This record gives sequence, C-alpha cells and structure tokens, in this order.
Amino acid sequence: QVQLVESGGGLVQAGGSLRLSCAASGRTFSSYTMGWFRQAPGKEREFVAVINWSFSPYYADSVKGRFTISRDNAKNTVYLQMNSLKPEDTAVYYCARDSVVKRSWGPWRDTDFGSWGQGTQVTVSS
Repeated sequence: QVQLVESGGGLVQAGGSLRLSCAASGRTFSSYTMGWFRQAPGKEREFVAVINWSFSPYYADSVKGRFTISRDNAKNTVYLQMNSLKPEDTAVYYCARDSVVKRSWGPWRDTDFGSWGQGTQVTVSS
C-alpha cells in the first residue's frame, strides 16, 4: 500500500501563496495519476486538480488560473502551487493516488482514487 504524506499547509492572507507537497512511497509513482482534493468544514470533499501519468494537468474551474499542479517522478512528489488565495480556498487539502494505472482521462471523482494522505490544513484569512 502506497503512503502519501502532505506538507506545506498553513495560514496565509488573502492574495497570498502557498505550495503544497505530497511525497509518495513505492516505485510505481510515475505510472499513476495524482490528484489534490479539498474539504471545507460542513462541505463535501471536492476535486481541485490532477496531473496524469503523462503530465497533463486538469483543474477545477474554481482554481483555474490560480493553482498549478506539477510532479517530479524522480522525487516521487506531486506539488500544488496556490496563488491569489481566497478565503473560500480554506479547507483541508488531500493528496490522492488514482486506483487505476496510467489512466489519462476523467472524470476525476474522489471515489476513483484509492490511496489518500492525511491532509494538510490551508487557512486563508480575509
């Protein structure tokens, strides 16, 4: 079972930036789509961004143009660069690995991701 460990969350003012990292264990990282999801208090978990095994990124409309997902297969790490943060971005952010090897296309549902990190809190103050 792969282990995913997120880091980089914190408290930031509106308009600021944060960079989340997710380090994965194992030797098959490069074969899987990796994603970021988030869950705000009282809300369901929602899709934020994914990067598939061939490095194509996909974003939720709410973060498009502000967030950038990337991956470094040599380091088994996926990143989420978050710029122009808004109070509505406040949530626990989760890193996840797809359950299917080399899946290139969505839809990107959280139920399709079988491995999850513990989450990292992002709080954006107004």
